[in-house]
Amino acid sequence: MQKYSLLSLVRHGLSGHKGWQPLWRQPALKPAYDVVIVGAGGHGLATAYYLAKEHGVRNIAVIERGWLGGGNTGRNTTIIRSNYLFDESAALYEHAVKLWEGLSQELNYNVMYSARGVMMLAHTVHDIQSFKRHVHANRLNGIDNEWLTPEEAKEFCPPLNISKDIRYPILGAALQRRGGTARHDAVAWGYARGADALGVDIIQNCEVTGIRRGPDGAVTGVETSKGFVATKKVGVVAAGHTSVVMAMAGLRMPLESYPLQALVSEPVKPAFPCVVMSNTIHAYISQSDKGELVIGAGTDAYTSYTQRGALHIAEHTLDAICELAPMFRRMRMLRNWGGIVDVTPDRSPILSKTAVPGLYVNCGWGTGGFKATPGSGHVFAHTIARDEPHPIAAPFTIDRFRDGVLIDEAAAAAVAH
Repeated sequence: MQKYSLLSLVRHGLSGHKGWQPLWRQPALKPAYDVVIVGAGGHGLATAYYLAKEHGVRNIAVIERGWLGGGNTGRNTTIIRSNYLFDESAALYEHAVKLWEGLSQELNYNVMYSARGVMMLAHTVHDIQSFKRHVHANRLNGIDNEWLTPEEAKEFCPPLNISKDIRYPILGAALQRRGGTARHDAVAWGYARGADALGVDIIQNCEVTGIRRGPDGAVTGVETSKGFVATKKVGVVAAGHTSVVMAMAGLRMPLESYPLQALVSEPVKPAFPCVVMSNTIHAYISQSDKGELVIGAGTDAYTSYTQRGALHIAEHTLDAICELAPMFRRMRMLRNWGGIVDVTPDRSPILSKTAVPGLYVNCGWGTGGFKATPGSGHVFAHTIARDEPHPIAAPFTIDRFRDGVLIDEAAAAAVAH
């Protein structure tokens, strides 16, 4: 794999930058693989990378209906944090944050991780009680989180309006300083490049149309738009379309899929230093390295597979943003989009073996999938390679819905589910 460094940049610059290698190959689909991953988003690519790197499984195909990173990985607001309430969730997301912190060096690819801080605003007495509970729970788990007064919140993020005469006055905030953002495309490209260098085949524009099972019920392969592929292990990492893919194997999933909206503004000079989130308003905002304000809203109220959302959701969010940060009232929005999020009854993910031998599933991340990308791929690769859950992922098996051992993180999800 071609190494990126200052020396290589200078060397290629002297030759007119004509010697750079493609980030990944465009291989033909082989008739058989040891493992097939369905979905070439961040989680699927990370799973393939860690399977190859840490478990020595090199004969892997990552099959994607569209293009690499073209689903939710490229349709999110790139927020990274681990300030979840319950021990199980905190462990999973903190595992991801620790991987984020060294990911650019791990992949030799700049994923533009920026630990600029994530601030969660409190607007009601209930918010204050809930966030203080989060702060104390996080500290018990060794995760940074702190409570700020309105004045301290404004000092950390000067554009905030902390006056008392607005609809949603800021009564305080919980701040995780290690939280931040990363570049979503770079994450997908970095994992794709790393997996490809380890021998993983990334097959784009290839739709999985069926999952074939043998007489004993075990997986024997997948049907695709490019032909049948034999394999004894299939990992489904298809985000909002997980229910559709799993139905091909005869399994119903405890999932609902909703469109989740986001939008970006025209670019301006650096003005917003951190990520700000509001559960009550269902709005969150940060500023990209290109200067755009990246704004996220809540999920729409109806189940759908559309990648666009209702106008009133965006209007409600922008009304709130203009009140919380009045300096942005004259900003123009450039574009908006929607992603399809898969939501479980307890708002926590599923990382699990299934009742079908050889079939594994990684889903149910709702609106929190991007932040978990490296941690999710790391523990799911362990589950597939060893046919048993990673200790961190053990509480997130699908069996918890049968046994009633739920991990209800609705309050920590930070948007309307």
